Amino acid sequence: MLSKAVQDAINEQIKNELYSAYLYLSMAAYCESINLPGFAHWMRRQYEEEVTHGLKFFDYLTERGARVTLKAIDQPPADFKSPLAMFQQTLEHEQKVTGLIHDLYALAVKENDYASQVELQWFIKEQVEEEKSASEIIEQLKMMGEHGPSLIMMDRHLASR
Repeated sequence: MLSKAVQDAINEQIKNELYSAYLYLSMAAYCESINLPGFAHWMRRQYEEEVTHGLKFFDYLTERGARVTLKAIDQPPADFKSPLAMFQQTLEHEQKVTGLIHDLYALAVKENDYASQVELQWFIKEQVEEEKSASEIIEQLKMMGEHGPSLIMMDRHLASR
């Protein structure tokens, strides 16, 4: 059985994962509004991935006989300065999520909760991938600039995700 501290922390992380989904859906809407459907597609895939992460935590709690308690999700920003600024915000957000996952893992260690430690290892690996992906796109946007044909090519590339 999960300790109350781990159960509460995972419930909080469900909220955080669903906020991430909401943030990426807002970014997709922004991309659609500036006629970058490939960027919007990439953000929609991120949205779906984050919902899946939230459900993975949800299912983990129920499998362990714990109670899921859903919390209110804050409204994400709706406007972004540019595609580059949006991806920089994406990276910063993923770095924050990485910290939250690390904190959860540290709590599981403190509570001698070995099953949660194993479950959280998947999320730790996932965060490495999330940060790498955002970093690569940021570097590509910096190299090519944010206007003209290069941006259209990047939009088409992101649509292939």
